[in-house]
Parts: sequence; C-alpha cells; structure tokens
Amino acid sequence: MNLTAVLVDDEQSTLQTLERQLNELFPHMEIRQSFHRPEDALRFLRESANQPDIVFLDVQMPRMDGLELLAQLGEIRFQLIFVTAHPQYALDAIKHSAVDYILKPIDPDDLQAAVQKAVERIRQNREQEQTRELIALLGENIRAAGKIIVPTPTGLSFIPVDEVLHIEGTEGYTKFHLTDGSELLSSYNIGKFEKKLDQRVFFKCHKSHIINIHKVRSYENEGYIVLENNYRVPISRANRKFFLDLFQ
Repeated sequence: MNLTAVLVDDEQSTLQTLERQLNELFPHMEIRQSFHRPEDALRFLRESANQPDIVFLDVQMPRMDGLELLAQLGEIRFQLIFVTAHPQYALDAIKHSAVDYILKPIDPDDLQAAVQKAVERIRQNREQEQTRELIALLGENIRAAGKIIVPTPTGLSFIPVDEVLHIEGTEGYTKFHLTDGSELLSSYNIGKFEKKLDQRVFFKCHKSHIINIHKVRSYENEGYIVLENNYRVPISRANRKFFLDLFQ
C-alpha cells in the first residue's frame, strides 16, 4: 500500500533517524514534509490538499507542544502516531485516538508495529469508503429503474414504485402496503424513506402515512383518502388543502 507521511519533531536528529528508518522499513511510504517547527506543521496540515495518511508527532516541543497543535488543528483526518521520550503520554495518545505512541530513542520494531497498526486502520477506512460509494451508486441505479430499496430482517427488497400503495410508520418501524395485498416490514423508520421518495409520486398525508398519488381513487370529507382496493388512509387536517391542490 502506498502511503504518505508528515513528521513533526523539534529535534533534527530525531527527524533524521525517523526518516531513515521509515525509508528502510517502508520504501513505498512518501514522506511529504519533515518539520522541526510545530507552527510550520500546523500551517501545512490545515491545507486539505496536504493531508497525509500518517502524522508522526512529537509531544514535547517549545512554543507549541503536540497536543496544542492537535487542538488548533481541529478535525483530524490522518492516522496519528505520537513520538515521545515520556511513557506517561500514552494516556494522551489514547485520548486523541492515536494509533500508537513510540518512545525515544526509536526502536525499529516499535516503529514497524505502530505503522502496521496505522496501515490496518487506513485499509479498513478505504474499504468502508468504497462500500459506501458502491451502495450509493446501487441506490441511484435502482431508483432510476423506478424501485425503492427496503431493508428487511432477511436482507434487501427492491420494490417497484407502481406496486406501493401506502407506506405506514408504526412504532419505529415502516410497513409497506403493496397493491397485491401483501405487506413488507422494515426496521427503518418512515423518516428515512421519506427523504428518498420521489415527491412527484408520494405524498405524506399524515405524520405516519405516505401514499402513492397514482393509487388515489377518492377523498372523503371526514378525513380519509381512498386508494385502490377501497384501502382507506387517514389524512391530517393540516395536509388536506395541500392534497386537494394536487388535483386542481
């Protein structure tokens, strides 16, 4: 795996040793920058285009220590490995979600173990990101085909929009009432589905009810919408005017 790294330590000798060991142990790692002034490192890391995979950060430095640098940096999107001469900073490493910490003088075995931990985290993060992208692409393709993705206890169901009569929220679950009279239950709440539904087809007539407008057969003044198969769904008073305007 190709990796990028930034080194921050006020001791030039430590920077040189760390850089040499990384080049020997991890020849595919690109060391983008080495900083002996934390202020320069802060300016560099604040630029999103400069984000490395791993930052090796000294804890005790003059003017600004490693913890102060992290506090000013805000959101951390890289893997962090502390470099310190004091083992008591292990607790601070944990608090800042550091992968690991290395004691000075740097032992090559400790360095290799710390980087391997970072590599594993990076690999997991990249795999998760790829999975999210694939799911998003799949969702777009399925919606383009006129279907709704419904997570169920046994997996995923892909329901054609034209087969959905009514969607009902009940006790944190969502029930899909289909045109053939069957029902499909999802553990997702109705709000998650509402955000993804085509508003040209679906109308939220009640806080717990969404109907397929194409399936409407009549409207009852006492507050009900009648769908195909004489299926009746309540409509809230606040939504009645909006509903009637759809058909004018």
